[in-house]
Amino acid sequence: MDTYSLPIAERIDWLFDHARRHSEEFSSPETWLAQKRYLAEHPTAISVLKCMDGRINLSVATSTPVGIIQPFRNLGGRFDLGWPHLGEVFSHHIHSVIDEGRRALTLITYHYSKGDPRRGCAGFDYDTEAAIRHVHEVKAQFEYAFGGAHGTVYPVVCGFETDEDAIVLHGADGSLLDLSTLPESEWRSLPILLEKLFPDMSEQVRMDLLPLVRGNLAHIARIKETKREIDIEHREWMLCIGRGFDWLHLPNRALIIGPYSPNLSDPIRKAAIIIKANMKHGRIPDDGFLLLATVPYHEIGMERARAVLKSRFMCRFASDVIREDFPELARKMHIRTAVLDWRSRALEPIAD
Repeated sequence: MDTYSLPIAERIDWLFDHARRHSEEFSSPETWLAQKRYLAEHPTAISVLKCMDGRINLSVATSTPVGIIQPFRNLGGRFDLGWPHLGEVFSHHIHSVIDEGRRALTLITYHYSKGDPRRGCAGFDYDTEAAIRHVHEVKAQFEYAFGGAHGTVYPVVCGFETDEDAIVLHGADGSLLDLSTLPESEWRSLPILLEKLFPDMSEQVRMDLLPLVRGNLAHIARIKETKREIDIEHREWMLCIGRGFDWLHLPNRALIIGPYSPNLSDPIRKAAIIIKANMKHGRIPDDGFLLLATVPYHEIGMERARAVLKSRFMCRFASDVIREDFPELARKMHIRTAVLDWRSRALEPIAD
């Protein structure tokens, strides 16, 4: 659906309807059973660190059931395990994995376009080499925090080429496996190729990485057959802050800022500059944009109440930055706060 030309009120209504439909699909019996069956066969906990760009949807690109891959998203794909909140959130994630007797595989991603550098990552000023250096630094932090022997946590640097949704795996020795260039004659050799790329990876983790690779190969083949139209321009009309936005995998509609960096003002300003430019150049209507804050919760009661308070705080913080630095843009700001029931992925608007 082309939502860009709709008035801002209708765009917001469409967005919350999209969230509702996602929750219905996610919490359906068929989806729940598919998740349980998949995890019984592939117990490794898979997470991905990635940019806010809606084109980077690893579940779709690997044909993996929704809810299996745990996303961590931030503007520009920038992360630092030294950030107090990020370190706390990810440590909690790893502890939960260990308590269940599972291993963890973390894909640390950068993205680029082979057809046009300007379709790459704006967060790194379209400098793919700088993005690659950054994700390798994050990988080194993971090895420092969780062990370089990779017995429990295995971090993998992973490129994502957005023209064909192709994964590029960076091996332990620096070698690359670009799945868009892998001949079909070698698809049967994937277990051997993965063992060469990651010789210290446990057999179980490799076997759980394998379906993602096979799924991506099939997805790339479908993309090449359809010859889809590539959306080049930034056309974002939402500034989203918080966590729990895995339902919002829509290209060029939202700029998503994770609550991880100690300096949230900087990414908020960068996102506001992009939205302001989108209005100025006519890529989106200039009647308004949406500021949406969301925080997930697992249990009702105290945890949900804290999620409400956090969501309200982040919304106030972001809106104050925009009002102070972009007063003209602030007059076009429509504000919504919400919490997300992590069990059903239901988005719940809350009163200010």
